[in-house]
Amino acid sequence: MPAVSKNSPAILIVAVSGRSLAAAARRAGYRPLVADLFGDSDTIALADRTARLAGSLTDGIDSDKIIEILSDLTRGEEPATLVYGSGFERRPDIIATLAQRFPLAGNSEATVRVVKDPAGLSRLCRDLGISHPAVGLLPPEDCEGWLTKLVGGAGGSHVRPVRGAPIEDGRYYQQFVAGRNVSALFLAQGARARIIGFSRQWSSPTPSSPFRYGGAVRLMRFDRTKKARIAAWLDGLTRATGLIGLCSADFIDGPAGLQLIEINPRPGATLDIFDSEEAPLLAEHLRAVRGQKTAIPSYRGAAASAIAYARHAISRFPHIDWPGMTADHQTPGSSLDADDPVCTVLARARSAATAERAVKRRVTEMAEHWKESFQ
Repeated sequence: MPAVSKNSPAILIVAVSGRSLAAAARRAGYRPLVADLFGDSDTIALADRTARLAGSLTDGIDSDKIIEILSDLTRGEEPATLVYGSGFERRPDIIATLAQRFPLAGNSEATVRVVKDPAGLSRLCRDLGISHPAVGLLPPEDCEGWLTKLVGGAGGSHVRPVRGAPIEDGRYYQQFVAGRNVSALFLAQGARARIIGFSRQWSSPTPSSPFRYGGAVRLMRFDRTKKARIAAWLDGLTRATGLIGLCSADFIDGPAGLQLIEINPRPGATLDIFDSEEAPLLAEHLRAVRGQKTAIPSYRGAAASAIAYARHAISRFPHIDWPGMTADHQTPGSSLDADDPVCTVLARARSAATAERAVKRRVTEMAEHWKESFQ
């Protein structure tokens, strides 16, 4: 990790979990000031200062006290900018509130509203000739083959089959598409979206959350024809919506061809497997936002990351000597509910298949560290 001194510029990071952005900030030469929901031990170690946001994974970030919390966090500092991560797609109005108080380096409230409005994105895809599953705001007459999702939801835990699911406010309906999950990380600037790379994602299902995010592996190769099609689609979406900076797009690649599922208008879950000290992506994000010349890094080998979840409730999390290639470390003494995230596990290998196998194996091995703490 590059040396960051007390004279390095500060950057304010706000997210559900801010650890990956804090690490990215340090790689880019900034002192991170981090506000998130967890306050993980390694986030505290990476950051100059930290604060806990009000809210929860279920209910999202609470807007009532966020400016007060961030003002206390930045007291005596003049952050160069504010970068937000996950957690604001459900409440884009909070982005506008943040922009009134701090210099914002990311997509505006208006842009986030456009790309996270299910019906609006569907219309936009139709107008731009982008393949996209059918969506609706009301339950379909025939539930077979349909999913229900939370508007602005992230992480996959909110996605479930319509059949048997209760009708709830804030949800929409999307036709299920068979195939593998592929994500494109890209840098949007002006009328162009420059693809940084592709990753393949997998789920870590539970009975109530069959599509819960499990992990992702950075792909060494991707079909050129499909890449060109995706690049053209993302160029069109960038021009139409004003997307800026690091973003990602999720696709299903299956028998029906490529289908765009959603746009994530901020740095996301795959930052860990694309960022590096040699080519810090947060620096490119800030250059894109400022209208400066940007560069796209090249990669060798493959990298993977996965989430280790608690299979049962833990009343008091034990002290762990965390091994290398792990992150988002749970704080000793904290309590967890069943299915709460415990940590992130990382792996690197010469091929995507080997990296994926390695990271899944390490997730299983990590669970041995806290199995005696189950209630």
